[in-house]
Amino acid sequence: MDKEYLIQEKPLKALLVFALPMIIGNLFQQFYTMVDSVVVGRFVSEQALAAVGASYSLTTVFISIAIGGGVGASVVVSQYFGARAYGRMKRSVRTAMTAFVVLSLVLGGFGLLFSGQIMRWLNTPEAVFPQAAEYLRIYFLGLPFLFMYNILSSMFNALGKSKIPLYLLIFSSVFNMVLDVVLVRELGMGVAGVAWATLIAQGISAAFSFLLFLREMRRYEGDGGAGLFDQGEFTGMARIALPSILQQSTVSIGMMLVQSVVNSFGAEMLAGFSAGMRVESICVVPMAAMGNVMSAYTAQNIGAGREDRIRQGYRTGYGIVFSFAALLCLWLETSYGPLIRLFLGEEGSQLAFQTGTAYLRFIGWFFVLIGLKMITDGVLRGAGDMTVFTIANLVNLGIRVIIAVTCAPRWGIAFVWIAVPIGWLANYVISYGEYRNSSDRSARSRPLGHPPR
Repeated sequence: MDKEYLIQEKPLKALLVFALPMIIGNLFQQFYTMVDSVVVGRFVSEQALAAVGASYSLTTVFISIAIGGGVGASVVVSQYFGARAYGRMKRSVRTAMTAFVVLSLVLGGFGLLFSGQIMRWLNTPEAVFPQAAEYLRIYFLGLPFLFMYNILSSMFNALGKSKIPLYLLIFSSVFNMVLDVVLVRELGMGVAGVAWATLIAQGISAAFSFLLFLREMRRYEGDGGAGLFDQGEFTGMARIALPSILQQSTVSIGMMLVQSVVNSFGAEMLAGFSAGMRVESICVVPMAAMGNVMSAYTAQNIGAGREDRIRQGYRTGYGIVFSFAALLCLWLETSYGPLIRLFLGEEGSQLAFQTGTAYLRFIGWFFVLIGLKMITDGVLRGAGDMTVFTIANLVNLGIRVIIAVTCAPRWGIAFVWIAVPIGWLANYVISYGEYRNSSDRSARSRPLGHPPR
């Protein structure tokens, strides 16, 4: 297919062709942590599952920083690509990669030094604390690989090459699964085994990704000048990347802030909640992917001067999101029991099982809200319209934290997940209002942003 299909094809075909490889790839990426939990839950113990789950919200924050930063940087790359400004595109790519390598080293070093203290701050139960802290230390060792892969994946997506990250993820996910079983079941390494398996698989995937991307860059004319870092390009990317990191991290930061509340209910509830969160993370994948697709679609069409296609694509996104949400709801309402048992095994406690199933049976009805939020945020991000975008995501975060922290200790753990769809709805309403205002302004001026100069 033509490398500019996001600009030229009908919106439904363009969005689906771009989204499906990204969805499949992101699902395989989620399988990293999902398989970790299944293996330790079934082959080690329920406490081992709780140990991995105790740091889940924190590790997801760093994944979100990598993904959100990559998506934000890719908006600029997409606009240069749409405008065929290949020299500036290459300069922005080098700048983004340099910045994220440095950031990953700083964050990884901080995590190694303070991983134990962080788990204390999260009120990790004493019964699982040693395993949780060990898992987190190994995770931080592999943080540079995680960042490198995700920034390169975003760069491939900015060029419309979403199948390349998919193939790499399939390879690394399968490799990770094999290593999980070997290190945990055969060698008896426990929680540390799944952490090392993830680090090794991500490292190999990042190396392959880098080599393939170097080859891809040679296809485009111009070099954008010498040097690995350009302050002007970095400033432009940071204006979009920082709010994008916030948007991608909202769910994760919110859950990290309430993780101490969940942990305070004990290891059994923590294990059940962790199992439910793993399943939810799979369900959110198509919605998050659609948001990222709308960013690239919007940015490329702005760069090409095809702003009329943005509203067409946004309306098409509604139909896709509602379809995904209906399928996800049906899946969870008919499969919540076996899904939780997959993690806990037949020996899992009844309290853990009840917690996990209650979470899934509730949240399954509300995925349409996060889908609407994601595609609306995606249009605003792709257009560089970041102020209201940021406010909407902060409101989402604030609602989730306030309800969970104030209500859950008084009336039960269910308020941790009751807060979730309320935050999603508020985020969508605010972002949609800005989208409508931008559409109204487009009748008098250039709609939803402008191409790079």
